[in-house]
Amino acid sequence: MKKSFIYMIAAVAIASVLSSCDLNLKPTTSIAYVEGEPIMISETDVSEFENGILASYRSQFYGVHSQTQEVMGDAFNASADYGNNYGSVHRMDVSFTDDEYNTRDHWSGHYGAIKNYNIFIENADNVADDLKEYAQFVKGEALFCRASSYLHLARHFGKPYGSSSSTDLAVPLVTVYDQLDKPARATVAEVYAQVKADLDAAAAILSGETGEAGAMYPTIDAVNAIYARYYLDTKDYANAARYAEGVINTGHYKLASTEEEMKAEYTDDNGTEPIIQMYASKSEGYGTNDIYTLTNNANDKGLNFRSYYFPTKKLVEAYDEGDLRFKQWFTNEIPNFVSGSYYEGQFYTFVKYYNNPALNSGNVPQARHARKPILISEMYLIAAEANAQAGNAAKAKELLNALQTARHANLTDGSMDSIKKEWYRETVGEGLIISNVKRWGDGFGARAPQEGAASLIMQGAAFEQRTMAANAYQFTWPVPTYEMQVNPNLVQNEGF
Repeated sequence: MKKSFIYMIAAVAIASVLSSCDLNLKPTTSIAYVEGEPIMISETDVSEFENGILASYRSQFYGVHSQTQEVMGDAFNASADYGNNYGSVHRMDVSFTDDEYNTRDHWSGHYGAIKNYNIFIENADNVADDLKEYAQFVKGEALFCRASSYLHLARHFGKPYGSSSSTDLAVPLVTVYDQLDKPARATVAEVYAQVKADLDAAAAILSGETGEAGAMYPTIDAVNAIYARYYLDTKDYANAARYAEGVINTGHYKLASTEEEMKAEYTDDNGTEPIIQMYASKSEGYGTNDIYTLTNNANDKGLNFRSYYFPTKKLVEAYDEGDLRFKQWFTNEIPNFVSGSYYEGQFYTFVKYYNNPALNSGNVPQARHARKPILISEMYLIAAEANAQAGNAAKAKELLNALQTARHANLTDGSMDSIKKEWYRETVGEGLIISNVKRWGDGFGARAPQEGAASLIMQGAAFEQRTMAANAYQFTWPVPTYEMQVNPNLVQNEGF
């Protein structure tokens, strides 16, 4: 019976059909895992668990897991035909409540994955002697994945790390699977401490797993990249710089610096920048960030976009003339169908995630790509920011200029203003914008539309006129309604 339950968990994870955060209710249609009662794991079990762990990790990227953050910021305007997709998080008005399903999906998705990580971590030692090395490796993967999930949850459901982190609430810490438990929210400091503990354990296990561009599973480089994120968030700038520069200096990754290399990276999923690039095929595993394109094929016009979101004036004008990113990620040469008419040449569409043809299942691009959770470009940005914050402007400039040179952008100084701009234009679409502004203590200004699109977007105080103060409560997402209903020990975030 226990073995059957193991296979059920693995199969569910592989299909990425993750349950919501079932920390409170005991299912009546499956066998409950009993805390403290060991499960003996066979070689097949370990292999199935590894597949499930990696599938659970992969499911936390692209789609709702990046688009939610992007439309909250000032890089995109809702088109007149956006159909209220991501509407409440884009407007951030009274409709943005604890019942908001896009932020809820972050919570439930990560806790569903954490459930799978926890079960294996707790039972990884329950194997025959000849399986211990393999099981320990998979345990290292699970620890890495759990650290990544808790870092994501803390960034979005808790306040930024700072002087009040010992009292500010983040999310419940669940490291042992127990369906009957009703955990309270841990503090921001406690969740970050768990992230560090998991990374330390993962690093010890994966220390010999050399990184390579496009690795489909966690390596020591991936662990060090998450260390860099952790230390940047916790304002330990010396270590943030050390870990980020350490990954850069391995020489395993190269920034795309030609149009051909940009196409290989951002169209064909065959580049040299991913520290991790998850498995993808036509049948499963691909990710979609499709709200920017939503391509259609009309007999009279051929391929055309029906975008829910257009890039703002600020985003379009963020790039210098000749910047490879603008050439690869924006186009005005394919018609966009809005409000019953076609528009070609009047404004730009964001096409960073347009499509990998090898993953397409028809003749219409479907925004399918291999998920890339961590890219080397982020390490340049973390290292530059950490050095700038530590007062080493010369080193910050050197790192920032290396990225700018590769992208054919104008070189700047190493100030925080220049670094923030580079974060904005380099990582657009990757779901990092809200984490960044929270870390910096910034808000954002109005979403002025790009030239040619002003009459084709949603207009009003909650749309192109929306501004957000640095202390806006919406930047710290609400605990989902269902979780509040079933767990009386949870406390809601301010404003919801």
